Amino acid sequence: MSSMTIGPIAGSAADPSERSALLFWMIFTGLSVFAVVLLWRFGLIRLMLASDRTYISSVIALLYILTCGHCFLRTRAIAREGAAARRCRAVLAAPGGSKALDASAATLPHGLVRDHIESLVTKAAAQDYRRVDQTLLLRTLADRLRGSNGFGAFVSDTLMKLGLLGTIVGFIIMLAPIAGLDAADKVAMRSSMGLMSDGMAVAMYTTLAGLVGSILVRIQYYMLDAATQRVFSDAVVLTETYVTPVLERQGAEPKGVELKGAGTSS
Repeated sequence: MSSMTIGPIAGSAADPSERSALLFWMIFTGLSVFAVVLLWRFGLIRLMLASDRTYISSVIALLYILTCGHCFLRTRAIAREGAAARRCRAVLAAPGGSKALDASAATLPHGLVRDHIESLVTKAAAQDYRRVDQTLLLRTLADRLRGSNGFGAFVSDTLMKLGLLGTIVGFIIMLAPIAGLDAADKVAMRSSMGLMSDGMAVAMYTTLAGLVGSILVRIQYYMLDAATQRVFSDAVVLTETYVTPVLERQGAEPKGVELKGAGTSS
């Protein structure tokens, strides 16, 4: 009775909605798009694009949009893996669910968790169902779930460096006219001040674009990594609760039969 009471509570606590990760991403992206619309409405984005003669800010914006698309695909994949893992748990937790391990390909839903369970069953059968250690298989599952999530950290660092590159280029543009500046030539002074102003604008706008883009990418992939960790934790609980005990019990049953037969013959 206690196990039946603990099971649903634990399941519901570790059971975020299949679409929760995707929903959080959509909310965050919607807020970001709303902020961009406001900035465009007040002319700030157009001012940035017009002032940045190096087009580094445009490159940062394009790379950020492509990264958002990648994050969406990865978030959707993780949401599907989480839903498949919960369906696997529902099948294995049902009465007679241990029979699904005999033909997991036909009864368990497709996904990385099912592939992990199949590998676990194959490993247990190969070692005569002795104590099943799934440490290495869990590492493989974690790597497969993580997939290309590391792309987010790479892009975040790249956006930061592009902003720094724009800062350096902007300062070069700003300081270049000073070398041949004649203080007595007022026309040259005015043109030099214009070039210095353009260089400062390039430095500031590219730095701002790189910082904001890097922070937003970090937030998106932080949410993705958290969702991936939840799916992995669900897979560990699932296999340790419903799979490995069944496999180890199958390894203990033949020994019990042999001992019983030996006692009868004597």
